[in-house]
Amino acid sequence: MTFSSIPGLDEVKSQLTGSVQANHIAHALLFAGKPGALNLPLALAFANYLHCQNKTGKDACGQCGACSKSLKYVHPDTHFVFPLSNIRGDKDEDRFRSEIMKTWRNFLIEQPFGNLGNWIGFYGGEDKQALIAREQSREIIRSLALKPFESANKVMIIWQPELMHPAAANGILKILEEPPSHTFFLLVTNSAEQLLPTILSRTQIVHVPLLADEEVENYLEKNYSFDEVKRHELVQLAEGDLNFAIQMTGTEEDHHQTRFIDWMRTCFKKDYIRLMTMADEFHELDKLSQRNLMHYGLSMMRETLLEISGANNISRTKGEEQKFVQNFSKYLSVPKIEIANRLINEASYHLDRNGSAKMIFMDLSLQLSKTVNS
Repeated sequence: MTFSSIPGLDEVKSQLTGSVQANHIAHALLFAGKPGALNLPLALAFANYLHCQNKTGKDACGQCGACSKSLKYVHPDTHFVFPLSNIRGDKDEDRFRSEIMKTWRNFLIEQPFGNLGNWIGFYGGEDKQALIAREQSREIIRSLALKPFESANKVMIIWQPELMHPAAANGILKILEEPPSHTFFLLVTNSAEQLLPTILSRTQIVHVPLLADEEVENYLEKNYSFDEVKRHELVQLAEGDLNFAIQMTGTEEDHHQTRFIDWMRTCFKKDYIRLMTMADEFHELDKLSQRNLMHYGLSMMRETLLEISGANNISRTKGEEQKFVQNFSKYLSVPKIEIANRLINEASYHLDRNGSAKMIFMDLSLQLSKTVNS
């Protein structure tokens, strides 16, 4: 990964490259951003930049031996720690570690902007929660005790450190505070508030914002053959999350518009028999479509709030969506939308942790029906 392959975020890129040029690099950086922020790609690009033999003031060269290995994620001086479910079926630990690292590298290559849910689906661990095991702290210390093989620097990338077992998190505190010379920790999180204060105090935070709509649209225009209308719909739904926009390129044409509108009308009518049928239909959807429907629901709640607030000038809706929002807003208020947002976010949380889709949808539907009709 190079900085040039990541859209936008020029200010953050400049901050990172400038620290190298000034030889003023913090030994532990925390790339923190909301879900959908490109903090993992930035950390990967920064690791590549640290190793590059012919770096410029703005990026790695992408052609030297170090870059060639970094772009395949096989550089011997870049180490990875990432969440994993307990899926081991091989008693040979070394062989298992080799196979999962190969899977990890393929994931980074095939889904460069992927998130935790994508990773879990990629290696086939959807039925179990992914964690960073307590044994990983010993592996981190063992890996960094060795001198660099090829580069002047060693880099340890820890993805989703908030999912570390408490024993693992406590086990790396000393080396995180006093790493070996020319060793850099790059922690990548979407939930910095869940990290131990002792880890936060040992890192320098790099805030990674979501992309602007224009940056997402420019990327889609450059890499996908869509008409302007569909591209606008994807940008509206993505809300700065490039990975989500890319995933939506392969979903159905109406992007859950019809399903969501029918769902809300059924909740308003208190048609519980129909809601049970819809719960069964929701259960049959793949996980991506389930998550996308929740995401779309949050987007429509935002648009309804804008309609109620009279901020139509920044609304993203058009056509049938706009008509629905105008009608929907007549039955909602700001407090009701706040409740609905919380309920949908909670449902998404449980879906991501492999709860029963049917039960989650039915419970959410009943609570939304109560909220809308209160």
